[in-house]
Amino acid sequence: MNRIRDLRKAKGLTLADLAVACDPPTTAQTIGRLETGMRSLSLTWMNRIAAALNVDPANLMRAESGEHAQIVAELGATGPDPLTAPREAVLPSDLAADPDAPAPLVLAVRDSVGEYRPGDLIWLQAFTPDADPATISRAMNRDCLVPRPGGRFAFGRLIDRRGTLVGLLPPGAGQKQVVVDNPAWIAVAIMLVRPL
Repeated sequence: MNRIRDLRKAKGLTLADLAVACDPPTTAQTIGRLETGMRSLSLTWMNRIAAALNVDPANLMRAESGEHAQIVAELGATGPDPLTAPREAVLPSDLAADPDAPAPLVLAVRDSVGEYRPGDLIWLQAFTPDADPATISRAMNRDCLVPRPGGRFAFGRLIDRRGTLVGLLPPGAGQKQVVVDNPAWIAVAIMLVRPL
């Protein structure tokens, strides 16, 4: 069994979205057949789909042993709706496992700051400041972690980038913009894990 459907749904993609994201693009029907096992999942298909989902190809395969967390319902405006068939919940480490990117970073929240609560884990994906403009634009107006001199960090919403200067607005009320000159990397928040 494969986990294509679980990973696709966890990333909020439709069959058509995933089909178009493949290189070269394919059809939604082909993706559906690969998900259900009606079509054989070759190594070539695994690599194409993993690249489109931005995960490691090994994450597409389901382990034979052990119980997995299951999604049994979806919460909508009218309340929780049961799924026709439960599906496997995807771990944060599986979602953030881009084989070409550095390992994700995690920022642990100790005190309530802005919308963050104690115990929250903020998963971040780092990129270099000289990354392509599309990567930079996707990070704008999102929370980012940036290294500062002396082993310190700055965290906040990326609101400005001019030349080598990076401007962050910290999440706490009344805090002033922090400007970091020429950071080695910028890590954009990709996921929040909150214990209840």
